[in-house]
Amino acid sequence: MNVKDFFLATLALTSTGIQVINAQQRPPNILFLLADDLGYGELGCYGQKVIQTPVLDKLASQGMRFTQFYAGNSVSSPSRAVLMTGKPAGECTIRANHGCFAEKESWNRVTLRKDETTLPEMLKKAKYQTAFFGKWHVEDPHDLDTWAHKRGFDHAAQEQWGANSTQTFTTDMEYINGMQDSLFYDYSKWQCKDEFRTQMAFDYLDTKLDKEKPFFLFMSYRAPHAHEFKLGNKDIYADRSWTEPERIHAGQITLLDQQVGRMLDKLEQMGLLDNTLVIFTSDNGPHNEGKHNHEFFNSNGALRGHKRDIFEGGIRVPMIAYWQNKIQPGVVSDYIGGFHDFMSTFADIANETVSPQTHGLSLLPVLTGQEHPNHASLYWENWEVYKGKRVLKQGVRVGKWKAVRYGADAPIELFDIENDLGEKHNLAAKNPAVTNLMKGLLESSRVESKYYPCK
Repeated sequence: MNVKDFFLATLALTSTGIQVINAQQRPPNILFLLADDLGYGELGCYGQKVIQTPVLDKLASQGMRFTQFYAGNSVSSPSRAVLMTGKPAGECTIRANHGCFAEKESWNRVTLRKDETTLPEMLKKAKYQTAFFGKWHVEDPHDLDTWAHKRGFDHAAQEQWGANSTQTFTTDMEYINGMQDSLFYDYSKWQCKDEFRTQMAFDYLDTKLDKEKPFFLFMSYRAPHAHEFKLGNKDIYADRSWTEPERIHAGQITLLDQQVGRMLDKLEQMGLLDNTLVIFTSDNGPHNEGKHNHEFFNSNGALRGHKRDIFEGGIRVPMIAYWQNKIQPGVVSDYIGGFHDFMSTFADIANETVSPQTHGLSLLPVLTGQEHPNHASLYWENWEVYKGKRVLKQGVRVGKWKAVRYGADAPIELFDIENDLGEKHNLAAKNPAVTNLMKGLLESSRVESKYYPCK
């Protein structure tokens, strides 16, 4: 359904009781909340039994919870690149945390191309205010034109790392619009890094936001990424007989939940929440790093694998959408979608022309309970170490079927996801026709890249 027709709808309420926006109402604000390495099973509303997440559980009960939603990739940089450009994994400029630079004979960071349209660049054309806080991870530290503030965000506070002869970057400092006269993070003053960044976002909302114009606010949280080895809050889960890495992991998630609550309360106090689409999701599956075991809290639920895997545990993520009076409360959606759908969705909502670089589908009709198209297939790929060497990992889903291949010449594994969520039973030999179809898609869904050669 085109958003223009949606805006011009004449009924005040649909048959389900969901209010339709009228022609005079401005496009909604968009609050995008992205966790870092949060597993499919790490929220109470997705089956978590130990880690407490009351705010997000309530948000899910008041909005729509997706059960078959996929990150752009199974590791941070390529997943965020899919999100920012709407390009599927096989066409994205960034397809792993590092790419192969043949002339340097090394693996280094690849950045978004400067001719690729980003989400905030698109929304700025629709007169949105744009702000970013947190982890960007699709840039060259030494090229400020690739940082968030030069890729469409009016205001951006991001962490950074790396060094050269004239500049030193540290992850303890937030660079505001690329400037080094920015803020250092002090563990002794805050419960966690996400609390610190939420406070910076509050300062932005209080001092820079024009409440008469729609905004796109992207909170790129730190939790529960492996490399935050300590918390300012020493008490959370201290009464549990867990190892320190597990306590910190659980604490990060519960403290993140609290920051989401603070943000929602802030927007409600400002009178902005009633016309704000809230999206919460994760950039990939749960990590298994920093002495944390992803099985300790059953972080991926029934799914196989974890971060860096193309199995479901690496790419299927929690996704919650809330939009007061537009999304029916308590809906559980089995729609099969992914990160490259967000650009089409936000273009639809903002009544803006979507970039032809994306093949994503708008989630707007899904969110509002209307008829919607479905993806013919979804594809993922990345380059990660497997059995001691770097290989091309690929996956494709068509309906109930999921195919995985670790290595361009490796045999294909085929799974019936509907009946085998844990991807335990390889059915490739029993279904040669389906396997051949999937083989063709694994080959046709990727565009060759100099940074990610097929072999």
